[in-house]
Amino acid sequence: MMASVQSPDEAASAASSTGTAKVAKYAIELRGISKRFGAVRANKDIDFKVKPGTIHGIVGENGAGKSTLMSILYGFYQADSGEVLINDRVVSINSSRDAIDAGIGMVHQHFMLVDTFSVLENVMLGAEEHALLSHSAADARKELERLATEYQMSVQIDALVSELPVGEQQRTEILKALYRNAEILILDEPTGVLTPQEADQLFRVLKALKARGVTVILITHKLREIMDITDTVSVLRMGEMVSHLNTSETNMSELAELMVGRKLETKNYHRSEPLPPGTETGIEVTDLGMIDKVGKQRLKNLSFTVKRGEILGVAGVAGNGQTMLLEVLSGITSATSGQFVINNQLVTPSKPVGPARMRELKVQHVPEDRLKLGLVKAFTAAESSVLGYQRAVKFNLKGLLQLSAIRKACRGLMSGFDVRPGDPKLKSASFSGGNQQKLILARELEKSPEVLLVGQPTRGVDIGAIELIHEKIIEMRDAGCAVLLVSVELDEIMALADRIVVMYEGEIVAEVAGRDANKTQLGLMMANAHTDSAV
Repeated sequence: MMASVQSPDEAASAASSTGTAKVAKYAIELRGISKRFGAVRANKDIDFKVKPGTIHGIVGENGAGKSTLMSILYGFYQADSGEVLINDRVVSINSSRDAIDAGIGMVHQHFMLVDTFSVLENVMLGAEEHALLSHSAADARKELERLATEYQMSVQIDALVSELPVGEQQRTEILKALYRNAEILILDEPTGVLTPQEADQLFRVLKALKARGVTVILITHKLREIMDITDTVSVLRMGEMVSHLNTSETNMSELAELMVGRKLETKNYHRSEPLPPGTETGIEVTDLGMIDKVGKQRLKNLSFTVKRGEILGVAGVAGNGQTMLLEVLSGITSATSGQFVINNQLVTPSKPVGPARMRELKVQHVPEDRLKLGLVKAFTAAESSVLGYQRAVKFNLKGLLQLSAIRKACRGLMSGFDVRPGDPKLKSASFSGGNQQKLILARELEKSPEVLLVGQPTRGVDIGAIELIHEKIIEMRDAGCAVLLVSVELDEIMALADRIVVMYEGEIVAEVAGRDANKTQLGLMMANAHTDSAV
């Protein structure tokens, strides 16, 4: 059944007959929304209202039901009970097409773009208006240019999506929704993959959208963003709505307590005493360089060490070589010059070591991109929990996977890292991004690594889970593990790292003690605008 909403002509007719257009009391109203997935109750009797032309935040722990609720609004799921109202009228939304017809657009946490298509082609996809594609392309280009100018969103219209930075891909998704006349825009964890500069640009766009009457729903785990950008905020906990608040009348501490159901303490993770002299080295990198397949220098003469019982943080704007550094050290990619010693294993371009050997050396790797390198969405949680370790004796009998043993082990990992729901038989794709992340961390940290390579450990993770993950990483450090931590979250780097190095265009341009670092200083280092005395 299609959404029951007025067409533009009907709305115009109604406005002309009354002499003025009626302004809806609520752009969105959800009444008694419930949704189950088997034994898991994702949403329970949710009531929810958002006024037109406002920015409304939704917060909650990973698995609290935020994305499920918005997926119901966008037609990906159908509620088991309850009703949806758009602009004060009850509608039936049974598909994303119904949602689009109702004026709803959604920008997902993982973008829904075709990498091999241009920006223009992605925007047009599914919205062609003419039999002759050239006419449609001409019209789309004109409208896209108008929208980009009106909302101050610079995009390379003819560039392939695969060639664009993440921030520009996100702007493409927003323009795609606006091109389809979205009056309500849902953004799911929009800054999880953005640099601070890209996040600032996104917020300028959202303010421009609000100024022009667009209603914005912002799902995020970053409470500082809620305080900075939203007018109102709702809190979900374990599938239930626990609070609706005016943002100006709350604070981050109250929101955090509402999310997790308890007070969260601010902790200092830095060592109280320095490492003793002569502490063994876990990683020693010397003049490391890497040139990629298209001849671009990705790493340049990197030299550094990580001691056992130490966390070395790597800061920098995304795209400055941090990802490649993790891939080289974990054996995924080979360096082209220099060398490194990791857990007493010498690795050179002529003597590379692959990921399987690294695991044998007790080198564990938590990748930055959990969907590309961390798990397989079509696999069950149990299967993803043993990726890379499926040949272990306890999981394998004469070449046959022992599923009962794998599921039992997975339940233990889920319990230890509070992965929700705790069902090993569920598909990996069924879990929220934060719970996928916790499952990967549980898999790697359970092996008691002697060297831990971890990229963006709390990307897309809620505040309660961040606390848990940080404590697990500190446990590894205190057990004598050498930890290399890559993160774009400066608060995370400063809280955890004993030392911090800053990468810029593939080089290390600065180093500072973790306890002495501040955001202003690190920001200048990340832009390579610091003084030599900071190196």
